[in-house]
Amino acid sequence: MILVVKSIAGTIIDFELCSWNGNVARHNSSGRCTDHRSIVYKAPGQANGKIITAGDAGNWQDGAAAITADRGHSFAKALEHVVGNNDQIKFLAYNNVPPQVPKVKTKSNSKDAAAWIVHTVPGFPIPKTAYTWPAAETAKGHLLLCLTISESQINGIAASLLFVQPIIHYNDIPETETAGMPYFRKLIKGEIPTLPPFTSRGSIRTENAGGPVTVHIYSKSETSKYEIYKKIIVRALKKTIKVWSRRDNKLKGDCRVSQRNIRLITSPASVSGHNTNLELDETSWAVSDPGSIFCHIDKPYFKDQAKEPSLAVCIENNDIFARFDAIAAQLDNCP
Repeated sequence: MILVVKSIAGTIIDFELCSWNGNVARHNSSGRCTDHRSIVYKAPGQANGKIITAGDAGNWQDGAAAITADRGHSFAKALEHVVGNNDQIKFLAYNNVPPQVPKVKTKSNSKDAAAWIVHTVPGFPIPKTAYTWPAAETAKGHLLLCLTISESQINGIAASLLFVQPIIHYNDIPETETAGMPYFRKLIKGEIPTLPPFTSRGSIRTENAGGPVTVHIYSKSETSKYEIYKKIIVRALKKTIKVWSRRDNKLKGDCRVSQRNIRLITSPASVSGHNTNLELDETSWAVSDPGSIFCHIDKPYFKDQAKEPSLAVCIENNDIFARFDAIAAQLDNCP
């Protein structure tokens, strides 16, 4: 993950949240998230992703260029101040496999780059170093969510991230710019909640005058021992969810409680013509049933994730929901 703060004369003037479970992003030419809200899904083996934006969420669009190139596509543009040098840009970066730090053991699965980019790409990007896409990740599936929010919501996001125990491997944000953000300061210091509650629920609103979107952030510490899909997400949404995620054959679909089911999406599936499968797709996401909510989850549907910290970002938007619900067309039978 990378949290980027753009500053002038020591004052925070803008903050972008880019949450991604993968390795491809599409911003506009200015480097900002397109229309303040965009999602990119890169299917396994595809060099380009599929994208939906706030202004055109009715269909998936083809990504502009291959993400392996260090220029010529909007993802490289968005990261130019992370992999380059700009005195106006300050950022904090965390990754459960930090760049150039071998054999790090952590239960966190959070990562970021350029604003808030939560993803699954190990060791990427390397701050202040030329853009280099990990070639091995092209074979895998990844997901990006990009949201623009107000400065006032940064501290609330930090409060949720505290439970995830992220490894911060880069930070040059001056303390003077975060003096009024106690949870953000705790995040920088690596403080972990030691007293109950061991779960967090928070909500933010995107900064899009044409149609702000509510985003719910759910997180839990390893101390909670909660399974995030059933004990956190289903309880919070009070709805059945359809889940796309790698599985360990221990956790099964669950249809025991009416309107509180967990239905597993059948693999393989199609992302607007790009084929994906659970063997190569690193993404974990869910849609509600009945609809309107899409969630990105940072941990796969494994039984052991109950013992680990985890975070889910859930977006309330009919168009975004519809795009992912179409991928969830086929469901496994309940056991």
